[in-house]
Amino acid sequence: MLKHIVLWKLKETAEGNTKEENMILAKDKLLALPTSIYQIKSLTVGSDVLHGDKSFDMGLVADFDSLEDMKLYQVHPDHVAVASFIGKITADRATLDFEF
Repeated sequence: MLKHIVLWKLKETAEGNTKEENMILAKDKLLALPTSIYQIKSLTVGSDVLHGDKSFDMGLVADFDSLEDMKLYQVHPDHVAVASFIGKITADRATLDFEF
């Protein structure tokens, strides 16, 4: 199994929306991915509740059966479209992928 973790700091405004509006849009787009990408075994998306100095604004945790499945997810057209949108609203990003 592979766990895929992504954290984002969002721009205050982007694509004509506030940070909060873009968080909602991004979350909705991400949560729709498992319906079209069967390699995703589980996917959770949430926004930060502490709002600390080092906090990121939102994060994703996804599970895959294998590294190969995650690589298929990364190039899937639906994921590419969501990643393109998120790239436009993101100020910073961190990732971690590990097997468990």
